[in-house]
Amino acid sequence: MAAQAGKDLLLKCDASGAGGFVTMAGLRARRIALNAASVDVTDADSAGRWRELLAGAGTRSAGISGGGIFRDQAADETVRGLFFDGVIRDWQVVIPGFGTITGPFQVVTLDYAGTHDGEVTYEIALESAGQLAFAGE
Repeated sequence: MAAQAGKDLLLKCDASGAGGFVTMAGLRARRIALNAASVDVTDADSAGRWRELLAGAGTRSAGISGGGIFRDQAADETVRGLFFDGVIRDWQVVIPGFGTITGPFQVVTLDYAGTHDGEVTYEIALESAGQLAFAGE
């Protein structure tokens, strides 16, 4: 994957639940963490007492966090509403030159900050709430 402009990484939300994704924000800083919990099935008969894991058994999750500025006031109001209502919606994270991750997420953190001579910024964290899909470019 060739170097890509960070401004091209987008966070989109199906705010109405009708299947249409709208860009909520460009992320100036971002982190996507994909996790898979393991299930340890080691017992006294395990070869050399080395740990054994059960394939395909544990839970998988994803967390997205980042910060930047909202695209507009409507996007800010949408995300804020999703946070306060605890609503789970489908989100997309568009990663240039890599692909798109799509699935249900819940907004679990929403922080605002700003200086007297600058713009209002936000920090957001989303946690997966169901099966995710990946579509490569």
